[in-house]
Amino acid sequence: MANPMFRAWLLWWRKWGKKEWAIAAVGFAAVLFTLTLLIESGTEDPSAIGNRPLDLPISADDPVELTLLRNAKDRGAFCLDGSLPGYHFEKGFGSGSNKWVIHIEGGGWCNTIESCSYRSRTALGSSKFMDRQVIFAGMLSRDPSQNPDFYNWNRIKIRYCDGASLAGHPESEFKNGTKLFFRGQLIWEAIMDELLSMGMAKAKQAFLTGCSAGGLATLIHCDDFRHLLPKYTTVKCLADAGFFLDEKDVGGHYTMRSFYQDVLLLQGVDKSLHKNCVSKTDPSQCLFPREIIKNTRTPIFLVHPGYDFWQIRNILVPDVSDPSGHWRKCRQGLQYCNSTQIEILQGFRTSLLNALDEFKQNKEGGYFINSCFIHCQTWSSPAWHSPSSPRINNKTIAESVGDWYFDRQEVKQIDCPYPCNPTCHNMDFAQL
Repeated sequence: MANPMFRAWLLWWRKWGKKEWAIAAVGFAAVLFTLTLLIESGTEDPSAIGNRPLDLPISADDPVELTLLRNAKDRGAFCLDGSLPGYHFEKGFGSGSNKWVIHIEGGGWCNTIESCSYRSRTALGSSKFMDRQVIFAGMLSRDPSQNPDFYNWNRIKIRYCDGASLAGHPESEFKNGTKLFFRGQLIWEAIMDELLSMGMAKAKQAFLTGCSAGGLATLIHCDDFRHLLPKYTTVKCLADAGFFLDEKDVGGHYTMRSFYQDVLLLQGVDKSLHKNCVSKTDPSQCLFPREIIKNTRTPIFLVHPGYDFWQIRNILVPDVSDPSGHWRKCRQGLQYCNSTQIEILQGFRTSLLNALDEFKQNKEGGYFINSCFIHCQTWSSPAWHSPSSPRINNKTIAESVGDWYFDRQEVKQIDCPYPCNPTCHNMDFAQL
């Protein structure tokens, strides 16, 4: 039976595999919030939060209010539906007062007018539908027992509402009455300007992070984030489950490559990608992390599962590539796979490790590649840092990330292949 903390998440992901990617991603934000509520039980009266002095720490399980971007309208920085983008901010205290960690929410992409229109009527395309309060957990937690290195920093969660990893451009908007706004790049710039005005411009340390599509956004904007801050600021970036592969599916098709090409053409994402890459190859290739990190100079850490269930279910074995349902049970959990399927999955893991060959030589880079069947891990307290957290060499993700960020030691951890790690939180879609 799956861990009860993950039961609500499992139920939703089981349904996701049967729907269009972009539409399925709509529930992502709600699932994260639901899971966090299960993990971080108990809240006090939300009406009391606004009366508490901002310079005093609040309890670890207080909800954090949504702030709509003040300068968005003047900057033309809108969500897909034209509403104002937003973020959640919790002020740092003590030794963390001048340190900042920013986390970009994930939630897939939209690659057609139809899927973007659908998304514009959800929390992943409109602030009108976003939860006004969220619980910070994992690497955003205020509890030092759950988040020993970053608990008292200024912590921000950027809500994701553009469908293109904060990299869309208005020049690609259609003027035929669809009323969709492709403004991801402008959202990124406007939010950064607002955070800089709030004190981040004087940050001693800063950490840009993100999950899934937010992890990809982190990689896209990592160097720009570095350039926004003073030279004396220690700036690093982390992508959690954001290292998407350009691999053939079991039917022999480059499903993810085709999908990224559509996203790029629809929203003009190439304008946000590294010019060196775009000038030398197909721009859609430059949206894959393998190419992005080749051109990124700011130190990067990758948290990634060797068996990312989102990629297995959508890149390696999308529904369209398995019409007979041969992979149906295996896609629900690795324990249901036969020996031939396990061999293919091990090959997919090998493709991930091969894609990291050049990055492994990067002295400033780090990674934690465990052998779990999971997706994002840094925003969940049980996965990030708890007695039951996944470990490599007896260290949690939080401990490994902290060791790397603060230069306590080099962190380049690659787990042994499945099923060797008993500490993994493995999704089991069949146990519902």
